[in-house]
Amino acid sequence: VQLQASGGGSVQSGDSLRLSCAISGFTVGYYAIGWFRQVPGKEREAVLCISRHFEDTYYADSAKGRFSVSSDNAKNVVYLQMNGLKPDDTAVYYCTTDRGFSEARVCRNGGDIWGQGTQVTVSS
Repeated sequence: VQLQASGGGSVQSGDSLRLSCAISGFTVGYYAIGWFRQVPGKEREAVLCISRHFEDTYYADSAKGRFSVSSDNAKNVVYLQMNGLKPDDTAVYYCTTDRGFSEARVCRNGGDIWGQGTQVTVSS
């Protein structure tokens, strides 16, 4: 089981980015997927979490109304669409899952599998 996050970059405040989490070893929807972000010197922060089979989506307050999630089942990829980006969104973004089917674990602290991060930098 592997995850690979990509799609980060440097943008201006108000711009949009779409991050990708490419999945290998299982199909989209089989496990819950979480998106987290981390700023150097700070704890990793949950951004958004999708339950198995995309039944439910949970948003951090910082993501509500601006971030959304989708998937491409043919490509086995989960996307994090980020609109209205702000400088406070600057961070390394990670996707995570848990092979133990612990949705709560994935959504709160992340699971046992993490992709490498992708840097998002938003300038004002």
